[in-house]
Amino acid sequence: MRTVFGVFGDPIAHSRSPDMHNAAFDKLGMECTYHAFKVNPDNLKNALLGAKAMGFGGVNLTVPLKQEALKIIDADPLAKGIGAINTVDFKDGITGYNTDGLGAKRALEENGVEIDGSNVLIVGAGGAARAIAFQFAKDGASITIANRTENKAIDLATDVSSVGFARGCGLEHLKEFIDGSDILVNCTTQGMHPKTEGTIATAEDMHSGMTVFDIVYNPLETRLLKEAKKAGAKAITGEMMLVYQGAEAFRIWTGVEPPIDVMKKAVLEGLGI
Repeated sequence: MRTVFGVFGDPIAHSRSPDMHNAAFDKLGMECTYHAFKVNPDNLKNALLGAKAMGFGGVNLTVPLKQEALKIIDADPLAKGIGAINTVDFKDGITGYNTDGLGAKRALEENGVEIDGSNVLIVGAGGAARAIAFQFAKDGASITIANRTENKAIDLATDVSSVGFARGCGLEHLKEFIDGSDILVNCTTQGMHPKTEGTIATAEDMHSGMTVFDIVYNPLETRLLKEAKKAGAKAITGEMMLVYQGAEAFRIWTGVEPPIDVMKKAVLEGLGI
């Protein structure tokens, strides 16, 4: 009997997590399968308890469940500090982890981007933004968080200040902070399929000395990244954050080293690339 894994979220049809995890299981000859499940916040507790009761090996959580999960289950110190969970393990009760920040870090590092000493502007204040802000602040970056609701950005910056420098602001200040940024990270859903014309900034807002990283990976090249290239900036796509955070979840669940190249190939094929 195959062990079931999955990803919970709403919306969820766009997820490429099943592609990459099933490819990894197949490559390693493991009797496991991974599926996407539409779960809204009101049903998250029942979904997690049901998954545990049915013998699931583990699940990932995506929008809008990452912060809600902390109200329901125990988490490791990193996830508690971040305030969001993206990976749930069922081996010893129900335990939450967060692998998003590490995924983002590795995605930038493989593109030769130095985080330590950089001025990083993060747009958005949700679960992924929290993870990336904490990780990059710990790695020596100065963090600015811009969000539509300014108080959420300020609250997140206050939390991140426990591990490094961080400040929060509203989106009306976005252009001036882009001017002084080395790295711009989009942690909103702007530009995500099917609303692919959305963007947090245009070429006129950006400069050639910066790196622009969009965690949206469907489409792979978002409008933001197209605009970044017009400005002469380095543009980094979001699929490797997905792969690296998924690889760490794979390790947590199975104790097995996943085949990164196979996971990346599956994600790109799932995106039609």
